[in-house]
Amino acid sequence: MIPELGHFALILALCMALLLASVPLLGTFTRTPAWVALARPLAWAQFVFLAVAFAVLTHAFLVDDFSVLYVANHGNTKLPEIYKISAVWGAHEGSLLLWALILGGWTMAVSLFARNLSEEMQARVLSVMGMVSIGFLSFLLFTSNPFERIFPVPVEGGELNPLLQDPGLAIHPPMLYMGYVGMSVAFSFAIAALIGGRLDAAWARWSRPWTLVAWMFLTVGIVLGSWWAYNELGWGGWWFWDPVENASLMPWLAGTALVHSLAVTEKRGAFKRWTVLLALLAFSLSLLGTFLVRSGVLTSVHAFASDPARGLFILMFLMLVIGGSLLLYAVRAPEISRGGGFAGVSRESLLLSNNVLLVLMTALVLIGTLAPLLYDALGWGKISVGFPWFNSMLVTFMPLMVVLMGVGPLTRWKQQEPGELVRRLRVALAVSIIAGLAVALPLLGDSWSLGLALGLSLWLLTTLLIGLRLRLRAKGGIGGIWQDFAGRGGRSYYGMWLAHLGVAFFILGITVATQFDIEKDERMSPGQSVELAGYDIRFEGVSVVQGPNYQAERGTLHLSRDGVEFAVLHPEKRVYQVQRKPMTESGVDAGFMRDIYVSLGEPLPNGDWSLRVYYKPLIRWIWFGGLLIAAGGLLAASDPRYRLRHRRGASEGVVPAGGVA
Repeated sequence: MIPELGHFALILALCMALLLASVPLLGTFTRTPAWVALARPLAWAQFVFLAVAFAVLTHAFLVDDFSVLYVANHGNTKLPEIYKISAVWGAHEGSLLLWALILGGWTMAVSLFARNLSEEMQARVLSVMGMVSIGFLSFLLFTSNPFERIFPVPVEGGELNPLLQDPGLAIHPPMLYMGYVGMSVAFSFAIAALIGGRLDAAWARWSRPWTLVAWMFLTVGIVLGSWWAYNELGWGGWWFWDPVENASLMPWLAGTALVHSLAVTEKRGAFKRWTVLLALLAFSLSLLGTFLVRSGVLTSVHAFASDPARGLFILMFLMLVIGGSLLLYAVRAPEISRGGGFAGVSRESLLLSNNVLLVLMTALVLIGTLAPLLYDALGWGKISVGFPWFNSMLVTFMPLMVVLMGVGPLTRWKQQEPGELVRRLRVALAVSIIAGLAVALPLLGDSWSLGLALGLSLWLLTTLLIGLRLRLRAKGGIGGIWQDFAGRGGRSYYGMWLAHLGVAFFILGITVATQFDIEKDERMSPGQSVELAGYDIRFEGVSVVQGPNYQAERGTLHLSRDGVEFAVLHPEKRVYQVQRKPMTESGVDAGFMRDIYVSLGEPLPNGDWSLRVYYKPLIRWIWFGGLLIAAGGLLAASDPRYRLRHRRGASEGVVPAGGVA
C-alpha cells in the first residue's frame, strides 16, 4: 500500500464529512427526503475511507516503510509486531488518525443502530457528527499529516517511546478515545434536538444508551491508564493527578452527571436545560483534553506534541464548538419547557444534588489543572497544584456523594414521605456508623480514614441490599429476578446496582492502599533477605538479558511466607537500543487482597543493588471497582426498553411508568 493512497483516502473522508454536515441538514429544513436519505450512505463512506487510511498507515509500520516521516520517527525494524501496531497511535499524528477513525465508527454506528429514530432526527445527529469530523480531518490534513514523506529515506527508524512499549498501551488509548469521541454522540443528539426545537423525554431516551456506552469506554480507558502507570512507571502509585490524567477525569465526571441527568429527563421530563448543558460540557472537556495533550502547554509522560500552531488550531476549534453550541442553546433555551415538578425530598432532588457535586468537582479539577498554566502565561510566577489540593477535594466531596448514592435509589420519584425514607435507611445507617466507629476509634492516633471508608462502603452496600430486597419483593421474590432482568427497566436497575457496588470497592481500595501501604528502600547483596508485612523477600542477584530491542539488567527475588516459597519476581532496568532511555519494569506478585511490588534501583559498589519494595493492601480493589462501574454502565445501556420504545415509535415522546436507575 502506498502512503499516497492513505492521504487520498483522508481527502475523500473530508469530502464525505463536508457533504454529511450540510446536505442532510439542509434536507431537514427544505423537506427534501432525498437529501435526508443521504445521511446514512455518507456516514458509511466516510468510515470506509478512514478505515483505508488507517490500514495504509498500519501497513507502513508493519513493513517498516521509513519513507513515511511518521513511521521513520516512531517505528523500528526491531520493534515487536504488537508495538509496531500500537506505534500507529503512539504519537500525535497517528493518534489523531485513530481519533478520526473512531469518530467515523461512532457515526456509522448511529446510522446503523439508531434507525428507529425519525429520518429527520437521525439526519440532524449525523450532520452534527459530520461537522465534528470536519474539524478533526482538517486538523489532520493541514497540520498533522501522518503520510508525509521523507527523503533521503533513513535506514532505521527512531523507535516508539519506550514508555509506551507495554501491552496496556496497546489497548488503553483506543478505549480512552472510544469514550472521548463517544461523548460527541451525546453532544450531537443535544445539538440536533436544539436545532429541531424538540427537547423531550424521547430525546433523552434516544441519547442515554449511547452516552452510557461512551461513558463505559471512558471508564475502562481510565482504569487501564491507572493500571499501566502502576506497573510501568515504577513508583508504586496508581494515580498522580498528572494534567493529562485530569484531562480524562474531567469528561468522565461530567459524563457521570450526564447519564444520571438523562435518567431524570427520560423518566420525569425534568432537568432538560441542565441535561443539554451537561452534554455540551462533557464533549467540550473531551476537546479540552485534546488541546492539553497536543498543544505543548504542559509537560507530561502522556503528552503527544509540543507544537503551538497545532495547539492554536485545536483552541480555535474548541472555541468554535463551545461558542456555537452555547449560542444555539441561548436561542433555543426559552422554548424549552421546565418539565415535571418535584418536592425537596424526592429522587429528582437527590440526583440534582449529586449532579451539582460532580460538576463542582469537575470545576475544581479544571482549576487545579489550568491554574499553573494561567499563572505562567500571565506572568504571575510559578505555582504548583498537586496532591494536597486534589486529595482534599476528594475527601470533602466523596463522602457527601456516597451518602446521596445510598439514599437516592430508595427514594420515590416526585415526592418522598420523610418518615418512610428514614425507616428504610435506619438499618443501613446503624450498620455503617457502628462499623465505622469500631474501626476508627482504635486508630484515632494513627488514621481515622479507614473507619470513614468502611462506614461509607458499608452504607452503600447495605442500601443496595435494601433496595434489591424491596425490588425483588415487588417482583414476586427471588424467582422473579430473571424475568425482571429480561424485562423493561431491569437491566438499567441492575446496572446501577453493579456500578454503585464498584464505587464501594473503589473507596475501600483507595483508602486502604493509600493509608496502609508499606514502603522500604533497601541496599541488598545477593543472598540477602528483607522482611515486609510478614513476607520474606530474598534477593538472588542481577543478570543481563537481551530483549528484542533492548538490553536489561534483570533482578531475581524469591518471595516466601512461613518458610514456604510462593513466587519469583523479575524486576528489570531496561535500556532501549535507539533512544537509550533507562526504563524500569516492576516485579509484582498480584493478589486480590494485596500486591508485593518490587522496583529495581541502581547498582552499588561490591555488587549490591538498591531496591524499593512495597506492600500494597487492597490495591486491586481500585481497578476491580472501576471495572464493576464500567460493567454496570454497559448493562444499563443494554436495557430492552431502549429498543422496545423505539419500535413503538421514536417520535411520540411518551414515557410509560416504570423505574429508571
